Amino acid sequence: MTILITGATGQLGNAVVRYVLDRTSEQVIVSVRNPDKLTLTGVEVRQGDFEQPDTLDFTGADKLLIVSGEAPDADARIAQHENAIAAAVKAGVGHIFYTSITDADTSTVGVAVVHKATEEAIKATGITYTFLRNGMYHENYVGALSGETVAVSTKDGRIASAARDDYALAAAVVLTTDGHENATYELTGSTTWSFPELAGDRFQDVSDEDLIKAGVPAIFVDFFKAIREGVFAEVRPDLEKLIGRPSRPIAI
Repeated sequence: MTILITGATGQLGNAVVRYVLDRTSEQVIVSVRNPDKLTLTGVEVRQGDFEQPDTLDFTGADKLLIVSGEAPDADARIAQHENAIAAAVKAGVGHIFYTSITDADTSTVGVAVVHKATEEAIKATGITYTFLRNGMYHENYVGALSGETVAVSTKDGRIASAARDDYALAAAVVLTTDGHENATYELTGSTTWSFPELAGDRFQDVSDEDLIKAGVPAIFVDFFKAIREGVFAEVRPDLEKLIGRPSRPIAI
């Protein structure tokens, strides 16, 4: 059994590879845009760029984890993912795993359009799939929560976030165990929190417009709006079941 993981120089992908290596003696291949940035050993390294489909070589992979890419807009990200999916089809990959987002097919969050389109494209191939719908990452918010003033537009909306490392472990579990064929996992933290709860007196309630005027990127403002509306408030059991313990709570 050969496992191929993309994005292994990124924080999530790198952690997934490390957990996979701890859990299996099977061959592990990584596909990365810049091999010079790779800090891993014990893996076969292939140079591959989602924006350059001719560089994507997934030959020999029984299982392929596509870690969602980065691009300046939704259309570009979708195109990147479609290139990876086409390479998987060409290589005869047996099982595609994909890191998605909470409720990708119904979510009101702007970036969900990328993940919905990617999931649909994977399903259209007829290849066995597993969707890892990661919720919010603790790491996205620790910096903001550590400031002298925590000015956000979330009001008292709650977030069932989890540590990136816990999401990475869940991915490694499904890559190295059986029984995940055509499964969709909604992965969230075991508990919820809110900005007012953790920031206390430092919390400052502002509007989306205030944040935009202050130069906060639109994608973050969109996430704050979603939090305010309860989009990421539901605790799901899948992450805890996969990693065999409660997720670690946020710490600031």
